[in-house]
Amino acid sequence: MHSLTHVRRSAALALLAVAATVGMTATAGAATTAVTYDVQASAVGQTGDFTVSAQVAASAPSTVAAGAAVAVSLSVGSISVPTSADGYTVSQIQGIALKIPVPADSTYKSATLAGGSGYGSGKPTVSEASGLVTIKVPGPIKSGTTFTLPTLTLNLTAGAAGSSIATTLSGTGYASPGLTFTAVLSVFGFSVDATAAGYPSPDPTLTTTTIS
Repeated sequence: MHSLTHVRRSAALALLAVAATVGMTATAGAATTAVTYDVQASAVGQTGDFTVSAQVAASAPSTVAAGAAVAVSLSVGSISVPTSADGYTVSQIQGIALKIPVPADSTYKSATLAGGSGYGSGKPTVSEASGLVTIKVPGPIKSGTTFTLPTLTLNLTAGAAGSSIATTLSGTGYASPGLTFTAVLSVFGFSVDATAAGYPSPDPTLTTTTIS
């Protein structure tokens, strides 16, 4: 019989392997920026740190008049969910949340999601609160699936002339993450929910729009 301590250690190792295998590839059609998230995994009392690499395609106008409408589009490349990790079965991932701050020198009007595929039966949503836009993809997304998150369009109003609108990602640490998800693992017959929380390090500027 496997001890609970062994299950805990195995679950943490399995989540690390899941995260290392969940790769995000480039999306064509816009300027693409490589992003690295520092992530901490937690499973039944065990934690471990790792990185997840992503490719984010972003587009926005180079200039805009003060007070005019401006749209910023962000798209993350396709993601593959592994079937196993460190010798253990991966059942699914779920509860993906990706956060983007409303850029300084702009006013939030609305946000929309379009496209995407393979992300399970749950409907993706986007919302804004206190200057932070959150995309939620509930899943579940079964192991072995390659999926694409919906493209986010931020509809903004430009601020004062002489400033600029810079699009970045959210997250400053494990306690204030910009990316979270849960992996459901089978470890020695136990079903284990393993959570991951991460932040971009460094946080790149994805688009810049000069306000004239």
